[in-house]
Amino acid sequence: MGAQSKLLDPLRISCQEFQHPWTDKCVNATAGILLSATPYCLRVYTIVYAFSLLMRHRVPTLQDLRRTLLGILQSTAFLVTNAYTFILYNCLLRNLLGRYYFSTVAFVPSFFSSLTAILVERPARRPLLTLYVANVATEALWKMAEARNWVHPIPHGQTLIFACSMSALLYLYRLSATDDSIFNILRIFVGKDEAGPIVKIEHMLPGEQPAPSRLRPTVNFTTAADWVRIYTNLIRGRNDSCRHKSSCISNAIVGGLRPFAGGVALQVALKLVMNIKSVFQGKMLWRKQIFNRNTLQLGVFMGSFSFLFKSMSCLLRHCFDRDEALFAIPAGLVASLAFTQYPDNTVALYVMWKAIQILSGIGQERGILPRIPNFMMYMYAFFTAVLFHTGIVEAQSLRPNYYKFLQAISGERLNKFNLSAFDVFGLNTQQQTNEMLKSLKIIDKLSLPAFSFAS
Repeated sequence: MGAQSKLLDPLRISCQEFQHPWTDKCVNATAGILLSATPYCLRVYTIVYAFSLLMRHRVPTLQDLRRTLLGILQSTAFLVTNAYTFILYNCLLRNLLGRYYFSTVAFVPSFFSSLTAILVERPARRPLLTLYVANVATEALWKMAEARNWVHPIPHGQTLIFACSMSALLYLYRLSATDDSIFNILRIFVGKDEAGPIVKIEHMLPGEQPAPSRLRPTVNFTTAADWVRIYTNLIRGRNDSCRHKSSCISNAIVGGLRPFAGGVALQVALKLVMNIKSVFQGKMLWRKQIFNRNTLQLGVFMGSFSFLFKSMSCLLRHCFDRDEALFAIPAGLVASLAFTQYPDNTVALYVMWKAIQILSGIGQERGILPRIPNFMMYMYAFFTAVLFHTGIVEAQSLRPNYYKFLQAISGERLNKFNLSAFDVFGLNTQQQTNEMLKSLKIIDKLSLPAFSFAS
C-alpha cells in the first residue's frame, strides 16, 4: 500500500534527465526522433502497402501505384508523428507542471500524441489501427493486473474468449446483420452455404400434397428408431433446410479438409520465409523446422473448427427439421474447442475486439447505444497511451515484439531513457526495463543516438 500511495506523489526530475540526457534542448530531442524514426516508418509502410498491392492478384495500374505511394507517405507521416510528438508533449507537460506525476510520465503525453497522429492517418485505416492497439493493450492491462495480484490466470482463458466471441460473429454471419471484412474470413471456414439471411421453407397451402422429400416422420427422441433415423439422414442425405448440395457428412469432411490443407501450407510458407537465409545457404534444418508436429497445429485447428461447425449445424437442422440463425451459437461453441490445438492470445483478442466493434456498431444503428463523435480516435489514443506507459514504466507487462517496435520508432532511444528515478513508484521500473532489454538482446554501445544534436 505504501508503494501504491506514492503513485500520486510528484517527482521532481527534469525531462532532460528522463528522456533526452544527450541534449539540454527539448526541440533538439524532438527533431532528433523525427529524423531518426522516418526511415524505419517509411520502410515498414512500404512493405505493408506493397504486400497489400500484391494481394489484389492483378497488375497494378498507374492510379493504383499513385494511391499506394500517397498511402505510404500518409501512413509514414502518421507513425512518425506518433513518435516525435510524444517527446514534444512530454517535455511540454513537464515544463508546464514543473514536475512529473505517475500519469504524466508516459500515459498523458502519449494520449495527446496519439490523438494528434491519428488525425494524420486516413479515416479508413483508423478502425484497423484501433483494433490492433486494443488487442495488444488488453494483454498488457491483464499482465499489469496480474503483477498487482488483482487477477489470476484462467485455464484455457483464451479459448473461452475465442469461443464466446466467435459464436457471436457466426450468429451475425448467419443473420447477415452487417457487412464486415471479418465475414470474408469466416466464409473460408464455414462456407457460403452458411451465410445469411436464413431462407425459411415455404409452408404448404391448404389441401396441397407434400412432396415425397418432405414426408418426414415426427422425431420425439423417445425411441431408438428416432435416433437411428437421424443417423441415417446424416449419413445418406441432407435435411431440406441444409443449403449444401452434397450429403451432410460429405459436406463436413470436405469442408474440414480444405482449411486443414490451407493451414498446413500457410504454416510451412511462414517457416520458409522466416528461415529464407538458411534455405539459400543450404543450412535449413528441415526435420526440426518443417517436418514436426508443430507444423500441423494451425491446420488441425482450422480443419477441426470447420468440420465441427458444419457437423453441429447439420445435426441441429436434422434434429429440429428447420434452420435457425441461433444454431450458430452452439455450433460455434463446439467448433471453438478446436482452438485448444492452436491457442493464441493475439487471435483470441482480435476476434473479441472485432465482435465488440461490430456489436457496438449495430447497437448504435438501432439506437441502443449512444453515438460518440470520434469515438474510434479516442479509443486509439487511449490504448496507444496504455502501450507507451507499459513500455516505459512497466516493461515486463508488454509484449516483447511491441517493445522492439517502440525501440525502433524512438530512433533506438527508448533504451537510453533514465528510468531509475521512477522506481519510487514501487514498480521496479529500471529493473523491468533492464530485464526486457536483456531478453531481447538489445545492446547499445553508442553513447549518443542518431541525430542527437548534443550540445
